[in-house]
Amino acid sequence: MPYTPIVATLGYVLSPDRGQVLMIHRNARPDDQHLGKYNGLGGKMEPGEDIAACMRREIREEAGIECLSMQLRGTLNWPGFGKRGEDWLGFIFLIDRYEGTPLASNPEGTLEWVARDKLMELPMWEGDRHFLPLVFDDDARPFHGVMPYKEGRMQSWSYTRL
Repeated sequence: MPYTPIVATLGYVLSPDRGQVLMIHRNARPDDQHLGKYNGLGGKMEPGEDIAACMRREIREEAGIECLSMQLRGTLNWPGFGKRGEDWLGFIFLIDRYEGTPLASNPEGTLEWVARDKLMELPMWEGDRHFLPLVFDDDARPFHGVMPYKEGRMQSWSYTRL
C-alpha cells in the first residue's frame, strides 16, 4: 500500500534580534488535539501549493505577517500522529525576517514571543523537545527525522543529516 501522509509545514518565526520565537499557545478550542500546548505555526499543504508557498500562507493566516526570509531546517515523518492515527509529513522552517506586526491571537490560541532559552520550559508535545534543538542549532544541514506516534505518545525518534 502506498504511503500517503498528510503534508504540512511547521514554522518558527524569530524576532528581529533572534532572541525570541513566536509560538502559539493552543488555548482557544476545547476539542483541539493540541489544547494547552505551545507550538510553532503552520498547517496542511493545499493542492497547487509548493511547500514554501504553504509556509508563507500559514504564517500569513495564523500570525498576520509576511515571510521575507526563511530556511528549510528539516523534514519530519510522524507516522500515527493524527487524531485518528493518520500519518503526517512535516517540513520545518525557520523564518528569520518578516514584515508586519504579529497578531495577538487567532482562532487556535494566543500568539506569544518566547525567549529561545525558555522554549524547553513550555508545555509542548513530547517529541518537539527532540527536534527543536536541531531547528535552532548552527549546523546548516537540514535534518530528516522519523518520530512514530501511537495513541498520542511518541514511540521513538531518529534522524540523519546529509
